[in-house]
Amino acid sequence: MSTDHGKEEISAVRRAARLSVAPMIDWTDRHCRMFHRTLSTEALLYTEMVTAPALVRGGALHLLDFSPEELPVALQLGGSDPAELAEAARMGEAQGYAEINLNCGCPSDRVQSGTFGAVMMTEPQRVADCVRAMREAVDVEVTVKCRIGVDDQDPEAVLPDFLSRILDAGCARVAVHARKAWLQGLSPKENRDIPPLDYDLVARMKQSFPDLHISLNGGVQSLEEAAAHLRAGFDGVMIGRAAYQRPWDILAGADAEIFGKDSTAPEPGDVARIMRPYIADHVAAGGRPHQVTRHMLGLFAGRPGARAWRRTLSEAASRPGAGVEILDEALDAVEGEARAA
Repeated sequence: MSTDHGKEEISAVRRAARLSVAPMIDWTDRHCRMFHRTLSTEALLYTEMVTAPALVRGGALHLLDFSPEELPVALQLGGSDPAELAEAARMGEAQGYAEINLNCGCPSDRVQSGTFGAVMMTEPQRVADCVRAMREAVDVEVTVKCRIGVDDQDPEAVLPDFLSRILDAGCARVAVHARKAWLQGLSPKENRDIPPLDYDLVARMKQSFPDLHISLNGGVQSLEEAAAHLRAGFDGVMIGRAAYQRPWDILAGADAEIFGKDSTAPEPGDVARIMRPYIADHVAAGGRPHQVTRHMLGLFAGRPGARAWRRTLSEAASRPGAGVEILDEALDAVEGEARAA
């Protein structure tokens, strides 16, 4: 890195990467990240995938908006042109992101048609060229998120070659979704569940590339599982849907269990109240409460009142002129259902 400050930033974001919330299209927007940050001050958060063409050619700079309170937060880019990705990375760094991540794992049709996402695993040298261009453009860390292979590729052969190339290009940290992506025959939703997990292969990659920081992604359902993977030798764990659908279960205890902080997890009701001023400000600025509260539906998952919370928030948020009071209604409904249980 070119500066000591840059080295400090990389050290901090690597520590945060012990536990991260996966980038998820249509889910991990800035409101979701603000909500997740109330649960964990330490975990690394990611943007939705932002395409380099949208930034460089389309001028869609609003896609880079985030609040400093969300930090540490990483920008995930989609693209396949080294020069364009380098310019998009510069834009992300200027905006204040702590990391720039290249998407080589998303299997959706719209991503394939743009020649980026998981299909990039069929062109490892192109990925290396993209990483090198981005590394030369920015001081923050450039990382990659990938699968273990696609379609008929042999992961045992493909993955080590892929990792070797990106490591040589300057990528020192990678998140590996421990499943193949089937670009032909499976939908994006099916690609999240049907291809079998191969944690052992990813563990062997850690042994083969000891200097490469590897986060394990795919199928992790609890904080206890995440801690076990860390003890087994992985540098980090990235959790997606479980963190979104059961955010309190995954994130509220993370600062203590994963990062060793002397902290007590806030109760779900307290988390909702912490979010109240943020929602009020969002509504006052012309936004709709649903844009925030849709990410909070799983806050009480598995706890008394969870059904009333989801129902009340979902119904109240669609009312014309709905404001922050819907949060109060939902909390009252939780307490009522819990008393009746």
